[in-house]
Amino acid sequence: MSGPTTTLAEPVADRRDLIAHLESGCKPVSEWRIGTEHEKFVFDLSDLKRVPYDGPRGIRALLQGLTRFGWRPVTEHGNVIALEGGPCSITLEPGGQLELSGAPLESIHETCDEVHTHLAQVKEVAGELGIGLIGLGFDPKWRREDVPWMPKGRYEIMRRYMPTVGSLGLDMMLRTCTVQVNLDFSSEADMVKKFRASLALQPIAVALFANSPFVEGKPSGYQSFRSHVWEDTDPDRCGILPFVFEDGMGFERYTDYALDVPMYFVYRDGRYIDAAGQSFRDFMDGRLPAYPNERPTLADWADHLTTIFTEVRLKRYLEMRGADGGPWNRLCALPALWTGLLYDGTALDAAWDLCKDWTLNEHRALRVAVPREALKTKFRNGTVGDVAAEMLKIARAGLKARKRADGKLSDETGFLNILDETLTRGATPAEMRLRRFHEEWQDRIDPIFYEYAY
Repeated sequence: MSGPTTTLAEPVADRRDLIAHLESGCKPVSEWRIGTEHEKFVFDLSDLKRVPYDGPRGIRALLQGLTRFGWRPVTEHGNVIALEGGPCSITLEPGGQLELSGAPLESIHETCDEVHTHLAQVKEVAGELGIGLIGLGFDPKWRREDVPWMPKGRYEIMRRYMPTVGSLGLDMMLRTCTVQVNLDFSSEADMVKKFRASLALQPIAVALFANSPFVEGKPSGYQSFRSHVWEDTDPDRCGILPFVFEDGMGFERYTDYALDVPMYFVYRDGRYIDAAGQSFRDFMDGRLPAYPNERPTLADWADHLTTIFTEVRLKRYLEMRGADGGPWNRLCALPALWTGLLYDGTALDAAWDLCKDWTLNEHRALRVAVPREALKTKFRNGTVGDVAAEMLKIARAGLKARKRADGKLSDETGFLNILDETLTRGATPAEMRLRRFHEEWQDRIDPIFYEYAY
């Protein structure tokens, strides 16, 4: 989750400013970049518990240790709650999940180098502190009440509000991790086409990256319990967006949707004002109960857009948000998949052809079934695995057409190999973990921390 936006202090005159803010994300193809974000659980090596904020093995100590690499601390009420380093940042999720928000980069080669450098830095400091990090979609062992909360103001507001709108919102905050990629568009029409294709195909990515089969030490019945959590987090800001597939979709239509998503907060003078459940439309009119007679800035609008939790999210770029967190090679595979699908015109046409006739009922059915069955989900005359195979072929062709080489590789297609292996093996990461749980781990969850830590 993002922190408050501080660089958009311009006041909002009317709704047209909100639309223009989204439209300002349009970039020529030469300026398209790839931004990758990924979260990790942090645990104490001595007892496997999630670490608190304070203490010799806490999150504060980890963040302070990372400053040796040039990261600059960001504080809130005296607490270090993030690190900045050029276009990158390291931030905290509510339960202390550590997130890298990467730089906008030109190739997957650069993205993977960035991931490697970040994990090496984190492992060095974590090793000294006696803590470990692991990439999974959902905490495999600890209960909600076992997870310490981080001292960030926006999380206090969300903590109070979440139970009023869904039963799993606090689990989303405390016990999930994701990897996502942020991609650009050249025009409104390009944005709409990318939004439609990526939203339709998002369940296929959920299946390929399914990596959260355990809850509180036992199999949950889901391959991506993390994906299931979003089904009962908050119906006002999660789920399928039917209007994306309808005539008239564009920046204006998305703005109207976002205006009707209830607010969480207003950030002013270093503090969060609780506006949970209130209307941004009222804010525009100076009638926000939490902040009467005041009107929003573009920073408020940018912050509000970060509180929408659909699996594809529009800001001044598109965010692909469906995948579970995972190991190093899958952190590189996700941006490779979506870059291959969306950044080459021929590939984007083929991706849209793959899903353009899917009905709303089919979208909904995939959304419900895939978290349980993943690649084995029945779909039309085959399975989701069959669709995934076609999706990977298209992505591979798209990456090959980009011709982004480095000193070792002629293009970016090699980053998809781990996904090809998943299809060849016929087993998702979740199924592989389940197999080991029942066989060599003898129904004990603790080995997962040792076997899959970074």
